[in-house]
Amino acid sequence: MAQRPRAFKLLAQLRRRSPDKWRAGHALSHDCNKRNDSVVHRAPKRLFCDQSAIGPHGTDSHTPPNARQTNACSSRNPPFHDHSLYRYPLSRTSTLAFATLAAQPALAQDADVTGAQETAAGQLNTIIVTANRREENLQDVAVSAATLDADTVKTIFDAGAEVTALAARVPGLFVESSNGRAAPRFYIRGLGNTDFDLAASQPVSVVMDEIVLENVTLKAFPIFDVERIEVLRGPQGTLFGRNTPAGIVKIDTARPGDEFAARFSASYGSFNSLSLDGGVTVPIAPGVASLRVSGLYQHRDDWIDNGFTGQDDVLGGYDELAGRAQLLITPDSRLSMLGTVAFRDLDGTSTPFRANILGPGDNDLNDNYDRDTVFYDAGGGNVAEYNALIASFRLDYEADFATLTSITAYAESDGSSRGDIDGGWIRRDANGDVIETGPGFIPFESDTQDSIDLDQFTHEVRLASNPGGMIDWQVGMFVFQSDFDVTTVGFGFPPSVTVRHTNDAWATFGQLSVQASNAVKLTGGVRWTDDKKQFRVVSPSFISGPGAQYRIVEDDRLSWDLSAFVDVGDDASVYARIANGFRAPTIQGRDVAFGSPPSVATSEKIMSYEAGFKSEFAGRTIRLNGAVYYYTIEDPQFSAVGGAGNLVQLVNAEKGRGLGFELDSAFQITPDFLITAGLSWNDTKIQDDALAVGICAQCTVTDPTVVLSGNTRALVDGNPFPNAPEWIADVTARYAFPVGDTGEVFFFTDWAYQGKTNFFLYESEEFNANNQIEGGLRIGYARTDGLFEVAAFVRNITDADNVKGGIDFNNNTAFVNDPRVFGISARVNY
Repeated sequence: MAQRPRAFKLLAQLRRRSPDKWRAGHALSHDCNKRNDSVVHRAPKRLFCDQSAIGPHGTDSHTPPNARQTNACSSRNPPFHDHSLYRYPLSRTSTLAFATLAAQPALAQDADVTGAQETAAGQLNTIIVTANRREENLQDVAVSAATLDADTVKTIFDAGAEVTALAARVPGLFVESSNGRAAPRFYIRGLGNTDFDLAASQPVSVVMDEIVLENVTLKAFPIFDVERIEVLRGPQGTLFGRNTPAGIVKIDTARPGDEFAARFSASYGSFNSLSLDGGVTVPIAPGVASLRVSGLYQHRDDWIDNGFTGQDDVLGGYDELAGRAQLLITPDSRLSMLGTVAFRDLDGTSTPFRANILGPGDNDLNDNYDRDTVFYDAGGGNVAEYNALIASFRLDYEADFATLTSITAYAESDGSSRGDIDGGWIRRDANGDVIETGPGFIPFESDTQDSIDLDQFTHEVRLASNPGGMIDWQVGMFVFQSDFDVTTVGFGFPPSVTVRHTNDAWATFGQLSVQASNAVKLTGGVRWTDDKKQFRVVSPSFISGPGAQYRIVEDDRLSWDLSAFVDVGDDASVYARIANGFRAPTIQGRDVAFGSPPSVATSEKIMSYEAGFKSEFAGRTIRLNGAVYYYTIEDPQFSAVGGAGNLVQLVNAEKGRGLGFELDSAFQITPDFLITAGLSWNDTKIQDDALAVGICAQCTVTDPTVVLSGNTRALVDGNPFPNAPEWIADVTARYAFPVGDTGEVFFFTDWAYQGKTNFFLYESEEFNANNQIEGGLRIGYARTDGLFEVAAFVRNITDADNVKGGIDFNNNTAFVNDPRVFGISARVNY
């Protein structure tokens, strides 16, 4: 069939590059508008900026008359394979001991033999990654990467979870959201962006089926019928472009194949939580045309009471529907064409904010906290409604010397989120004077809604050498365009304002890999990028002021990387990598609605140094991979969110740095007993002794403070980056015993740990988290050939109450993780 020549070439390439490993049975895987209401202050040494903001909130802040804005005003300025899961039975052993793995760092895909040859009983399976836009064995790639396979993802999402459930499931990865299921924020190695706005830019790129999902609402696109998820840690600018200084999360979904295939999973649990996920491949003309149709439906009843109104079960529920259709046409063995259309329809609840549940004086949950109850006098039910559509066309033509790939994609997203941002209630008398507030002290009400209407277009063409030679190369070009409106409206305040963001970017890139000897492989890559963003107000209010407040920022920059990969034995390798990348300049305009000008941040530039090892030993029953890294950032972009001014503005710090390590491991103790473990340590630091930011209204700030123009500000030099966990760890264990000749009973458990995490730029006693643990358990029966599985499960088994973030503008508000869910599940794979 059309897929086979490519597959055979991959195997030949892997044999050539690692002949000894093959014999050992290793299957190969911009207008400065000064105003007196800026958000961030700098000491006289440089620029003064006053942080305040957080959203979708609402009031104004004021900057001293002699202050000037930072940022713009600153003096610094696949080949297509049938990826249906398959396993083969082992006499008195369990292949499913490798399957149903949940949440392992880098090595979770040991469960899945997709893209690799079948391994001997009791051995770990090969992990295939596409970090270099080619299918390669993870053990042969000079990058720190982690993967989650299809079964792992299903287990994590058993109770109807969404993308934030990936947090801490691999070393170095953190994900959170204050916008419910609509706008996740990703962090890798401590680099991310705490900006809640729908126009926020992030240093972690999400790529689904090789299509970049730039906007945060697209990054929330549901994950279903997935083949694997790769987390590539460190700058990935050469092949994946700007806005990847931290890394990328790469999602590959199941593709059509030559044979009929179907897989389906269903789970039902507490709160009437229902999750259905499946896909079916139907060959229309075997070897010529094939169709795969996939779908997802998730539901949960409202389960949170409103203690202020006395209503029961009015918040927390959702209905999520998503689908995808793919048509693969392969007229001959050289040409393949894939057309894809996917959609999403979400009717859910914004993140429930809970007023004054922290401290004071520590980060413990106090008596104001009740997981099942909030106290809202506004918010309109915290409704979140979003729709998305993604359509793409991919063409691959395999010539004798190289393969031409063209990928064109269009995406659109629209929707809105509303919330009671203060998280509590205020009673007033007939004159409007405050009588009482709760829980705790609420200085003022905040009830706002943000909405978006977005269009995105991308096109990439690349030419890559075919495998089999001593030199591999690829060259290409990339075009990106996006245009979207964001509307902010307050119910009471502020009046509605709509702003428009446009982004045009293009790039050319190339990569060259040379097999210098049997043991040494050298790789280098470069990418030239031109990025331009524009902003204007299209619908002002009397608060926002007249005029379009037009801004433009642009930059063109070279990104590059160099790496060396050396085999030091049959089953051990070491590598070193140096990479340079950047996050393009950006504009934040949400605070126009509150009477402040747009803020601008110049490009942040990263230089990263990494060294690592990859090893398998003890008859390939143990895998241990590790990496150490150090990076420096010039002009790191931060979002000054929160503070009494209730605004969001961008700021460039002078410098920043990070260092740490990651370990990924798997231990096949017996053919029926598998343990995986991952660990990362990350130390980040803001390096700017003049950066002073606004602080919370009621918390206990631990940073040094200064008074600037009558306002107290915190000096944040030396603080960790916001939402950068110091430690992340995870462990999974699966044990099975045979039942008859074709079945087994299995026990599977997975646990994730998140260490010390500071939520904001400044440090306080209240707004941080530490020592958070969350686990899951599955017990069930499975066929050893992978045909079906039934199980009972529990997520958040200890019912841990873990604070995942804070809202600091007028009280000690926070939001927490999902509750414990008990349930049952079934999976079929044919």
